[in-house]
Amino acid sequence: MITVKQIIHSLTLVFVGLISINVQASTPEKKGLSIATEAKKQDTGWIDFTADMKMYLRNKQGQSSLCELKIKTLELENDGDKSLTLFNKPRDVKGTAFLSFSHPIDADDQWLYLPALKRVKRISSSNKSGPFMGSEFSFEDLSSFEVEKYSYKYLHDELLNNQDTFVIEQFPVDENSGYTRRVVWLDKTEYRVQKIEFYDRKDSLLKTLSYSDYKQYLNEYWRADKMVMVNHQSGKSTELEWTNYVFASGLTDSNFNKNALKRVR
Repeated sequence: MITVKQIIHSLTLVFVGLISINVQASTPEKKGLSIATEAKKQDTGWIDFTADMKMYLRNKQGQSSLCELKIKTLELENDGDKSLTLFNKPRDVKGTAFLSFSHPIDADDQWLYLPALKRVKRISSSNKSGPFMGSEFSFEDLSSFEVEKYSYKYLHDELLNNQDTFVIEQFPVDENSGYTRRVVWLDKTEYRVQKIEFYDRKDSLLKTLSYSDYKQYLNEYWRADKMVMVNHQSGKSTELEWTNYVFASGLTDSNFNKNALKRVR
């Protein structure tokens, strides 16, 4: 006679077997997409934030210059984020403002206000790979991460900075992208980006972006206080130091109007 305990044991073995089959059947592409989707999910719902940033530009010889900026970002439920960057120092670029509307599929909308010329310049999609204000970040790098912007492939797990990480490839969907692919390291506990390698149109390693000194806000959202972009081909680098984060500060669409770029403070 078969007991209830034996039936439960048999059903458990079948269930575990089905899970194993499903995991084995998962392709690297599906796993890469799943990891990216979870990373986006973990960083959704923060509404908006403001922050201060110091940007250090360093040449091949190690000489540096400093820019001080104010960042405002608005999260949108059915679109990419909107962000506004204002330069406060040095004096020769004070008042320069950059406005970006990210989109999951369509090309991003980006504008740059140059006070010396007293005009707003639209950044065309074909120029998105150009450098942002002399830094090693391109206009493309300043777009918010949207899952739909890439196709994916899981590569392997790796120990990085004493953390277990997923390593995935991201292939830009936009034909105007300056990259053939990005290789991204995300920690397994919080799905925070730890490092990104950028490969140029010849599929040669162009840049590496490293994230460190993460802090948690609102008991849920993580932000890196330090980001360093190294250009392996030019020997230049750009370091970003983030401070004074304020979340849910009441920003609205009206704070991200391209017609108001000249009046941003």
